[in-house]
Amino acid sequence: MTGDATLPAGPIAWPAGFRAAANLGFDLDSEDVALTIDAGTRNRFSVMSHQAYGALTGVPRVLDLLGRFDLRATFFAPGYTVERYPDLLRRIRDAGHEIAHHGFMHEAMAGLSYDEEAAVIDRGLESLDKVLGVRPVGYRAPLWETSYATAEILLDRGFLYDSSLMDSDLPYELAERPGEGARSIVEIPVSWALDDWEQFAFVPEVFGPGVIEDPAKALSMWTGELTEAHRYESCFTLTIHPFLSGRLGRIRALESLLETMAAMPDLWATTCGEIARHVRGLDLVPRVFPQPEIEDR
Repeated sequence: MTGDATLPAGPIAWPAGFRAAANLGFDLDSEDVALTIDAGTRNRFSVMSHQAYGALTGVPRVLDLLGRFDLRATFFAPGYTVERYPDLLRRIRDAGHEIAHHGFMHEAMAGLSYDEEAAVIDRGLESLDKVLGVRPVGYRAPLWETSYATAEILLDRGFLYDSSLMDSDLPYELAERPGEGARSIVEIPVSWALDDWEQFAFVPEVFGPGVIEDPAKALSMWTGELTEAHRYESCFTLTIHPFLSGRLGRIRALESLLETMAAMPDLWATTCGEIARHVRGLDLVPRVFPQPEIEDR
């Protein structure tokens, strides 16, 4: 190699009047995430009710909260959730929020072939079209597990952006592959530290040992990240699961975070789709991530 494998993402010129951006992304995992881990959980009523909390109780609270702050968010919806709770998804759509793709049964893509991964994405697209008449421009991989073929699969289906990778705090254009003639997709990076799953996910014998943290701890972490994103003119991307953060003490912590966001008048709080459209208009040079090669010894 004659240089580094890739270069870091460069600064972003945000719209006039804004120094940083923020997105609230709600992953609408419901029964699907448990069923994919263990199909036998369909016979465990308590587990199914735990997962249904988001659709039945958490999402209505989230929609009320967003309405009070006049915020538009991005809801990443597995096809199974769309089909199981169609009226709820229509309510989200009709409230003006962005609906994006999040697999069908929250399938992990690790180990899938090109055709298998494409089939999962196509099945999710069919659900969004059939139930909502929505053709999403954005995708978030279940478990944030992508392959080196994901960008190509998404671009072939007209997607504008992905929000699954973790190498930067800034959006960028990701080349689908090295070499001339490669297309690019806008990447809006994520982080485990900005995911409520790591703070609150606990279902015995399903999600592993898990933890149940104090909402005040999560609020402190997220507020610190938000403050520094604003300071560094970066992009704050928060991932929330309504079946976790829709619970009473946690939704109050989220409300406190939104109060902090509202006190930053030069923070562009918007959907992933709007961020991606802005980034696409900047004509950035796409970044290339060659897959590591390992020599046999």
